[in-house]
Amino acid sequence: MKRGYPFFLVVLPFALLFGVVGTEAGLNLFDVLAFSVVVVAGAAQFTAVQLLSENIPTVIALLSSLAVNLRFAMYSASLTPYLGDAPLWKRAAVAYLLIDQAFAVSATEFEKQTEWTTNDRLAFFFGAVLVIVPFWFVGTLVGALVGSAIPPEFALDFALPICVLAMIGPALRTLAHIGAALTASVMSIVLVGMPHSLGILSAGILAMIVGAEIERRMKRGQA
Repeated sequence: MKRGYPFFLVVLPFALLFGVVGTEAGLNLFDVLAFSVVVVAGAAQFTAVQLLSENIPTVIALLSSLAVNLRFAMYSASLTPYLGDAPLWKRAAVAYLLIDQAFAVSATEFEKQTEWTTNDRLAFFFGAVLVIVPFWFVGTLVGALVGSAIPPEFALDFALPICVLAMIGPALRTLAHIGAALTASVMSIVLVGMPHSLGILSAGILAMIVGAEIERRMKRGQA
């Protein structure tokens, strides 16, 4: 919980912003809140609402949101060695509550605490996420209720980049991590012209390849 609670400082304004954007796009209060409760993925939610408000075909909006959310497949693959032998219902709960911030703090801690059991890791994950996700729901509700009453000078959209920086910074511990981060940063700019946010997804995949290759060569050198 100590590792997770600081993220509410950025999750809350991000959720407020989605509540505002959702209502401005024509969604009612129930729609906006249900969107956050069902999806629990801010970037995908913003993508879908923006595309739908521009009268983009629904199937394109869904596919674009899926492309944005495919990073969670990468997260799942990273956590499987640590949580893969947990009961199905616990893994289902992890899948539902898996968000960027919870993954960042959990993956970092799991690498450090090699003596932890699966139950230890599950306890850490749920402790971290349960002080973050409620603020996503509450923030969405408040944003939908107050709507445009929030002054634009509050600049709620600062939350996303701050949140990403807070997650990435502590994770840059090895050359492989740094190589992956640099690759993702550069390639996301190079591939920015790809449609439907596929450039971000492609940059992430390339970053994983680079990071894995650096780690493989470092291990081979040590051997």
